[in-house]
Amino acid sequence: MKTAITPTRSENFSEWYQNLIVVADLAENAPVRGCMTIKPYGWAIWELMRDEMDKRIKACGVLNANFPLLIPIDFFNREAEHVAGFAKEAAVVTHYRLKNIDGVLQPDPESKLTEPYIIRPTSETIIGDAMARWIQSYRDLPMKLNQWVNVMRWEMRPRMFLRTSEFNWQEGHNVFATHEAANADAIKMHLMYRDYMEHVLAVPVIMGEKTPEERFAGADHTYTNEQIMQDGKALQAGTSHDLGQHFSKSFGIQFLGTDGKLQHAWTTSWGTSTRMMGGLFMTHSDDDGLVLPPAVAPYQIVIIPITRDENADALNAYSEKLGDDLRALGLRVLVDVSDMRAPDKMWKWIKRGVPLRIEIGGREMETGTVTITRRDLGKESKRSIGNADLMQNVQQILSQMQVDMLNAARERNKGMIHNVESVDALDAALQAGQIGFFRIKYDLTTNDRFEMLMDTYKISRRCLDEEDPTYVFVAKSY
Repeated sequence: MKTAITPTRSENFSEWYQNLIVVADLAENAPVRGCMTIKPYGWAIWELMRDEMDKRIKACGVLNANFPLLIPIDFFNREAEHVAGFAKEAAVVTHYRLKNIDGVLQPDPESKLTEPYIIRPTSETIIGDAMARWIQSYRDLPMKLNQWVNVMRWEMRPRMFLRTSEFNWQEGHNVFATHEAANADAIKMHLMYRDYMEHVLAVPVIMGEKTPEERFAGADHTYTNEQIMQDGKALQAGTSHDLGQHFSKSFGIQFLGTDGKLQHAWTTSWGTSTRMMGGLFMTHSDDDGLVLPPAVAPYQIVIIPITRDENADALNAYSEKLGDDLRALGLRVLVDVSDMRAPDKMWKWIKRGVPLRIEIGGREMETGTVTITRRDLGKESKRSIGNADLMQNVQQILSQMQVDMLNAARERNKGMIHNVESVDALDAALQAGQIGFFRIKYDLTTNDRFEMLMDTYKISRRCLDEEDPTYVFVAKSY
């Protein structure tokens, strides 16, 4: 059977994914190594994702702010464990001026900075410095801040939306008077992420705490949402960190307590990024292109008039009127009246993942009907429906798609979670080519034998089982 993307997922998942980005017109590699240019259709998806996430963040009592892109290197030196986690990825600004030397623009040797700046890989340090000034007493707590920015982490093996040197994200940073309050809030944001991923992106997650070997540099606890891609690999899509007092002591974040004594605060940080887009695409898409849940589709509906020369004007006008009626319901609708052939229009919007396709020909115009097809189900869902029924039921159809896509992904994931009783059993499963998440006793992974398997099969500990933390999930990952 002919597909829009070759190779298919079963033939070469990695190459399929790269081609998916192209055929759906989402992004392209940038002239800067390891970076990408997100194209308008891809950015429209991100805007919808970002705006819905922002609502949920603000509902948690968080205020948005914006902090500098450049961070003094001295700030990183104040938190040794934190800087160790990012040192190999740091991009450094060392000069402030260019000069034409022998006909070539290059850094002016006389403009070398006395102290280099780091292009932010994350902002705990510079936000911590500000919080130390803004917090004076217990009345200033809790302080909850978030920023939507781009960050830089020099990536050796880039892949669009999954690992790029520059990417967009939100990073939240909260401060509390007690450790109990900080840890509870770190878990609260962790749960908020799960709710968002499952009910907005229709992507199921495995929740749990990172093991000590995998937690965020400088954190006491890291809570993660792990997604399972169609090829069985893990994608870490959002994390929330209980930072204890590490950063408050390094940056002097202190407050006068109700007892009149000065004490260090307790901080958290939490973030998600455009990496969620990669997870969204890989979870739902098929060999014909993108498949988007209605909540984050730039166009929830595309209307395609099937015109002939003699009825083109009337049919296009009729389709535009239907589009206006659907927009009045609050839906995002595109009416494609371009001069492309109808089959080419269909393939274009199939590849871009529009949830609901509506086709209208001359006969439909005469009878007051349309032909609808759900992108997630394909041609098996194609059916005729009256215009009145469409207007009455279209929102329920889209809502049902959202639920069905989540349930379909959950069902697929069930077949990719395996219990193994020993490291030998894990070795045998991996050697046999079994894919997915492997649930094994955590204490069986803290030895040289398991470390050898990590090197051999490129696996890692993803998170402890939330229901029984004596077990850990192990998987290959992106």
